[in-house]
Amino acid sequence: MIDGLFASANYQGVKKMLDATVLRQEAIASNLANVETPNYKRVDLSPSFASQLSNAIGSGSGARVGSVNPTVGIDQTAVAQNRDGNSVQLEKEMIYLQKNMVAHQLQTQMLSGTFAKLNAAIKGR
Repeated sequence: MIDGLFASANYQGVKKMLDATVLRQEAIASNLANVETPNYKRVDLSPSFASQLSNAIGSGSGARVGSVNPTVGIDQTAVAQNRDGNSVQLEKEMIYLQKNMVAHQLQTQMLSGTFAKLNAAIKGR
């Protein structure tokens, strides 16, 4: 019973999304720390992660979902706005930071709901 809960594609998917938001938080922090660094290139999650995770969750296989891992790389779509070659825009990073925070809260609530159901089942409610 418990193995089925924790091995499900949906549970594994939420865990992977949570991993991705933590990794994105680190990338955003790096971008903000280097906003004034000449020739610094903005980093973010690999754009293919979302589609890979979606396909894996759609397959219904928790093992397949578990094999998908978020990675950070240079954001090829970010363009330097100044002569210094830095492709980080402070205003956009602050927006990304807020969106990431909301995503993290949602994913944490989703996992908490799963644990609450398990707790209720254990207590016989």
